[in-house]
Amino acid sequence: MTEFKQEDLAGARFEELSLRGAVFHDVDLRGARFDNVNLDGATIRAVVRDVSIDGDIRNLTVWGVDVVPLIDAELNRRHPGREKMSPADADGYREAWELLERLWGETVERARKLPPAMLHESVDGEWSFIQTQRHLVFATDAWVRRAVLGDPAPWDPLDLPHDEMRDTPPIPRDRAVQPSLDEVLALRADRMATVRTVFAELTDERLTEMTEPVTEPGYPASESYQVSECLSCILGEEWEHRMYAERDLAVLESGNSQK
Repeated sequence: MTEFKQEDLAGARFEELSLRGAVFHDVDLRGARFDNVNLDGATIRAVVRDVSIDGDIRNLTVWGVDVVPLIDAELNRRHPGREKMSPADADGYREAWELLERLWGETVERARKLPPAMLHESVDGEWSFIQTQRHLVFATDAWVRRAVLGDPAPWDPLDLPHDEMRDTPPIPRDRAVQPSLDEVLALRADRMATVRTVFAELTDERLTEMTEPVTEPGYPASESYQVSECLSCILGEEWEHRMYAERDLAVLESGNSQK
């Protein structure tokens, strides 16, 4: 077991490591950034000030209180419609998708008012607006066209997987390409139409069914998934990435973006 004691590791980068069961005692983590970390079961006793936490957060206890339901209720209050992203039946999925299409239409109109070059700009190291659209195409190809519809090769050259995913042939990953907004929106429109059709034909019984594994290499893994799991993933991706897009568009509009 490696032990670091009274060492200065300021500015160090830890990537693709396992720190399971590690102990951090009297450690200075000021200004540290944690991306795509798994803190399941972690216990933290610390001075916590001016800290931002974002991600898949469940069962977060602060001073003995599970704060997640409180935060969830506040987010629903701030963002009407968010509560619809956890539907219980087929009609609920249709209602959620209709709302998402309307909201994305408003966001796209906002983006069109910016100079085209700005839509390729990153804000605080996050994906650009164009890259966000490309990632949502990938998400639809993965969870709807591959997992639900069984297409073994649903990918488009513009698909953009999440950064944490290892290169997985034949899935493309070209982060440098810079398609126009119209080009990427045409692709998005095609994929959104596919989702719309799936939801239109959806039944409560279908939600509980398991998909047939797609044996060809790709993402998600060649396993069987509950249909509701796949479709809920799409709703979550669409909602969260639109929120990120709205946040970053506000920064771009203000002229304070950091590439």
